[in-house]
Amino acid sequence: MSKICQITGKKAMIGNNVSHSKRRTKRTFDVNLFVKKFYWVEQDTWISLKLSAAGLRTINKLGLDAAIKKAAEKGHLYA
Repeated sequence: MSKICQITGKKAMIGNNVSHSKRRTKRTFDVNLFVKKFYWVEQDTWISLKLSAAGLRTINKLGLDAAIKKAAEKGHLYA
């Protein structure tokens, strides 16, 4: 799986390392990802999600079912 949050859709960004002499080389800004297991009560099953810290806060705020429905309608959730 790639470095993409399944809830928010965040993915790695590309930017520059800038040295003291202003020399620029490419680098990636990776997402703060975690692999977490959740018990999904509506489906009566355990699911494993790869999500960012912001995605984890979204699940804590909205609840697992609402966050999964919101991610599915935006197209972020994949199997």
